[in-house]
Amino acid sequence: MRNNPQGVLNVLYHERQVGRIVLTPENLCAFEYSEDWISGGFAISPFKLPLQKGVFIAKRSPFEGNFGVFNDSLPDGWGRLLIDRMLLKKHIDPAAVSILTRLAIVGNGGMGALEYRPEYPLVSDTMISDLATLAKEAEAIQSERIPDNLEELVQAGGSSGGARPKVLIKFGAEDWLIKFRAGIDPKNIGENEFLYSQAARLAGLDMPETKLFEGKYFGTLRFDRKPNGAKVMMLSASALLDADHRLPALDYNDLLASTLALTRDFGEVEKLFRLMCFNVLSHNRDDHAKNFSFLYDEGKWSLAPAYDLVYAAGLGGEHATAVDGEGRNPTGEHLLRAAAKIGLSPRRANKIIGEVREVVQAKLSRFLKPEISERNSF
Repeated sequence: MRNNPQGVLNVLYHERQVGRIVLTPENLCAFEYSEDWISGGFAISPFKLPLQKGVFIAKRSPFEGNFGVFNDSLPDGWGRLLIDRMLLKKHIDPAAVSILTRLAIVGNGGMGALEYRPEYPLVSDTMISDLATLAKEAEAIQSERIPDNLEELVQAGGSSGGARPKVLIKFGAEDWLIKFRAGIDPKNIGENEFLYSQAARLAGLDMPETKLFEGKYFGTLRFDRKPNGAKVMMLSASALLDADHRLPALDYNDLLASTLALTRDFGEVEKLFRLMCFNVLSHNRDDHAKNFSFLYDEGKWSLAPAYDLVYAAGLGGEHATAVDGEGRNPTGEHLLRAAAKIGLSPRRANKIIGEVREVVQAKLSRFLKPEISERNSF
């Protein structure tokens, strides 16, 4: 397998060349915007890759020599596992595959709107849409078995992130992301996440459409695709801030301030504050840096709809993103301090906290231990 025979990978957005990536002798990504993009494009990662001439060199960490915006295109967790299984089947050592080649494997099939050429198609363009079959194949992968339909599973889920098995599927004209159960998940994990999504919507969070397919598979309508199929630029908080999503690396204070700096819209800050309140009150402690994203559309950045909301104990029992410095036991006082630091009035902050708490107590109390429900009465 040749790691991109040309040594150059072109980055495209809606068929326009954004720029080029090459690898330095130290295996760090070097990126340069095209002149045409500089004259009429936008910064694809405003804090790390401002729209200007010159060559940007990535740091070694936290993305192993990649830039965060391109790292967002790469599958991790489940998707990377599938790709690596396919590479092994083709007698290719996954450890020897470069960042450029992995991006070329993604090609035009990644999350968000960026595409990479020349492509390196790892599998043929085949697809099966029977969810029960895909779930069975996903279970085989987790049991260290090579499934019969590995190629179809890679095609359906090889560009996805996160730890849980999932597939990206079209139903009619709509693009859906559907999750399956991981071995450590409760048997009703799909139903649980669906109930959380319903509660989040009632609590005023911006949510994509969600469904429970066949009574057990949680699905969410992709917000990085428009109804006409057009791709939407997406950037995770991890990429925006060079924050490692595998470890606690953020505080909501920084995330709120970054949201204001990026969007220049206090309404987007309020959306994030409401999401923070929901995560705290519903005990979703898996609020790491890749579980917050931003979308670029019609010339402006906005906070993406909420996703990956479910009861989660968190690493070491703590929130991945701290609340005004507190990860283990954030209270109303921490929420209000975070609100004050970003300029949200106590009256407005208390109103949002109250609205979220009311829904969580009414709809999600069965998920919460008594001591958690008691703490949420602040």
